[in-house]
Amino acid sequence: MQIQDLPYSDPGVPDARSGPRFLWWLGRNQLGGQLKSLAWGLLHFVSVSALPFCVGLAVQAVIERSGSRLALTGGLMLLCAAGIAVGDTFLHRTAVTNWITAAARVQQLLARKAAHLGSALTRRVAAGEVVAVSTGDVEKIGWFVEAVSRFTAAALTVVVVCVGLLVYQPALGMVVALGLPVVALAVLPLLPRATRRADEQREKSGRATELASDTVAGLRVLRGIGGEELFLDRYRRASQEVRHAAVRSARMWSLISAVQVLLPGLLLIAVVWHGTHLARQGRITVGELVTVYSAVMVLNYPLRHFEEIAMAYSFSRPSATRAARVLSLERSTATEGTLEERVPGGDLHDPGTGLLAPAGLLTAVVCGDPDAAGRLAERLGGHPAEPGRSVLLGGVALDDLPLDSARTAVLVQDKDPVLLSGTLRELLDVPASGAVRAADALAAAQCEDVLDALVQGSLDAADPMDARITERGRSLSGGQRQRLALARSLITDPEVLVLDEPTSAVDSHTEARIADGLRRLRSGRTTVVFTSSPLLLDRADRVALVHEGEVVAVGVHRELVDGEPRYRAVVTRETDDELAAAEEGALVGARQELEEIEESA
Repeated sequence: MQIQDLPYSDPGVPDARSGPRFLWWLGRNQLGGQLKSLAWGLLHFVSVSALPFCVGLAVQAVIERSGSRLALTGGLMLLCAAGIAVGDTFLHRTAVTNWITAAARVQQLLARKAAHLGSALTRRVAAGEVVAVSTGDVEKIGWFVEAVSRFTAAALTVVVVCVGLLVYQPALGMVVALGLPVVALAVLPLLPRATRRADEQREKSGRATELASDTVAGLRVLRGIGGEELFLDRYRRASQEVRHAAVRSARMWSLISAVQVLLPGLLLIAVVWHGTHLARQGRITVGELVTVYSAVMVLNYPLRHFEEIAMAYSFSRPSATRAARVLSLERSTATEGTLEERVPGGDLHDPGTGLLAPAGLLTAVVCGDPDAAGRLAERLGGHPAEPGRSVLLGGVALDDLPLDSARTAVLVQDKDPVLLSGTLRELLDVPASGAVRAADALAAAQCEDVLDALVQGSLDAADPMDARITERGRSLSGGQRQRLALARSLITDPEVLVLDEPTSAVDSHTEARIADGLRRLRSGRTTVVFTSSPLLLDRADRVALVHEGEVVAVGVHRELVDGEPRYRAVVTRETDDELAAAEEGALVGARQELEEIEESA
C-alpha cells in the first residue's frame, strides 16, 4: 500500500481484544511495507557499521605501506557510502509510508465503527475520547508500527557486528559481545515506571483538555453567573498538575537516555583499555584496535533505536488500548439484515410500547421522562440501546433490513442536533429524495432570521447559502441552530421522520409557524414528533401518551387535556399537589352539586 493509494478499499476486521493484539494485527496487515523497511534498514545500518572495518583496513594498509590495499579499502568505503545514502533515503520513504498508512487504517476503522454504531457510540464512549483516539492516538500507533521494522534492522545489525568482531578479533569481540546485551537491556527495569508516569501525564492532560473544552462551550453561561475566575482557577490547577506530571515523566525518560549514553561509553572505555593492553603485548595490530574501537562507536547509532522502540511502545500501548476499546463496541442488533435492500412503507409500530404512527399522518408522542423519550425515538429509527423486539415499518422489522436501508427509511433527529462547520450549502447537501427544495425546508423551519444572521456574520458572502457556519454553530443561538437542523432533516424527505423536541429552544410565535410549516411540508408523509408543546400537539393528527414505557392513551390534544389527568400534568406542567388539589376541588364541587339536588328534591 502506497500513500497515493489511500484510502483502503477495505481496512479489514481488527483484532480488538486488547491494545497489544491490535498493534500486532496492524503490523501483520502491513507485512509488505515492514519487509521493505527492514531491507532498506539493513542496507543502511550494515553500511554504517562496515565503515569502521574499512577504516581499520585503511590504517593497517598505511602502516604496511600497501597502496593496493589502500585503494581497495577506498573502493569499499565508497561502496559503504553509497549504501548509506541509498538505504537511508528509501528507509525514510518506507518508514513514513508505514506510519501514514497505519494511521490511515486506524482512522478508517474508527470512522466505519462510528457510522456502524450511530448514536449508540456516544452513549457508550465519550465523544472526546473518540476524537482523541482519531487524532493524537493514531499518530502514536502509526509511530510504533513503523518503528518496529527499523528496530528489527538495528537489532540484526548489532548481531551481525558482534559476530563480525568475534571472527575479526576474538579477544576484543568477546568483550563487545558480552557488553552489548547489557547496554541494550539495561533500560528494561526503568520502562514500567516511565510508562506509568507517561500514562499519568496523558490522563491529567485529558482532564485539563476536557475542562478547557467545557469552559469554552459554557463561557456565555459562566459570564452570566460571574464564574469565569472560578473555572480559571480550576483550569490553572489542572494545568499545573499536567506540568508536574510532565516533569516527572521527563525525568524518567532523561534517566533512560542517560543510561543509553553512559553504558555505551563505559563499554567503549573497557574496549580501549583492554585493546591497548593487547596491542602492547602484540596480540592485535593497531588497525584491528582502531576497527574495534570505531565499531563500538558506530554501534551507538543502531542502539539508539532500542530506546526509541521502548518509547514508541510505551506511548502507543495505551493509545492502542483506547482504539481497541472503541473498535470492540458492537450494536445491540445485527446490521446485515435478512431481507434484500429496500425501503418499506406503511405504519410505524413499536411492539415494546404499543406506539402506532399511521402512515401519512403527523403523530405526536408525549412522554414525561425526556430520557425515555430519547431512547424510544432511537428505537423507532432502528438504533436500540439494548436488544428487544424490533420496530415494524409496514409490517417489516427494521432489524431484518440492512442498516443502510433502515436508516434511509427512518430518520431520527435527536434533541441536541449537531451542525457541522462549513457553508450553509454544504450543511444542507445531504442524501435526499429531491422532492423537497432547500428554500422550502428553510421556510418551513422559519429560518429567515437565521439567514440574515449568517449573511451579517460573513463579510464575503452575499448569498446566505455561501455563508459560513462556525464549529458546531456556536455563533448562532440555540433556537437558530435547532431550526437549521430541522431544515436539514426536512430536506432529506425520508419515509418516516422522527423529531425529538424540535422546537424546545424557540419562542411560542415561531413555534406555531414551525408547526404549520412542518404539517404542510410533511403532508402525506409519516412524521413522529416527541414533544410536550401544546402548539405542536394541537396540530397533530394523533397524540399518544407514553407512561412508564407503555402507551396509555391515544387521541387528539383537546380530548386528552380534558379527559386524561396524566396527559394534562405533562402538557400543562401541573405538579402532583396541583393535580391532587384539582381532583379534590372536583370532588367537592360534585358533592355540593349532589347536596343541592337532594335539597331541591
